[in-house]
Amino acid sequence: MQPTEPAQQMKSLSFSSQMSREDEEMARSALSAFRAKEDEIEKRKMEVRERVKAQLGRVEEETRRLANIREELENMADPMRKEVSLVRKKIDSVNKELKPLGATVQKKEREYKEALDTFNEKNREKVQLITKLMELVGESEKLRLKKLEELSKSIETE
Repeated sequence: MQPTEPAQQMKSLSFSSQMSREDEEMARSALSAFRAKEDEIEKRKMEVRERVKAQLGRVEEETRRLANIREELENMADPMRKEVSLVRKKIDSVNKELKPLGATVQKKEREYKEALDTFNEKNREKVQLITKLMELVGESEKLRLKKLEELSKSIETE
């Protein structure tokens, strides 16, 4: 039994060293694969960082451009606001002047309407009086003609 033991130990050692070399080879291969993947991951990280930096650069540029546009709009709107404000103040001023003028116009329109009504009434009265005068003059002429005829007959008969 004893002679077999050292043979087994030798076999075991040779197997162990063989396993150890295979393990070592596998470990190196795994480590190499791991490093390759790490390098790939690092490379991708750098690519993503570069893209993010580029994107941020574009965003910053757009932000500056938009800020400039906003500033231009505010500068453009500012004179318009002043002008609009002046026009509104003038409108308010004219409105204040219009209120009493409107009241005066209404009062004058009422007075005009009353005067027109009075004028029309007097005109109708005048027309009625003229009509009556014409009737009276007509009757008076008839009566005078009748009297003249009577006088004329009376002179002829006498």
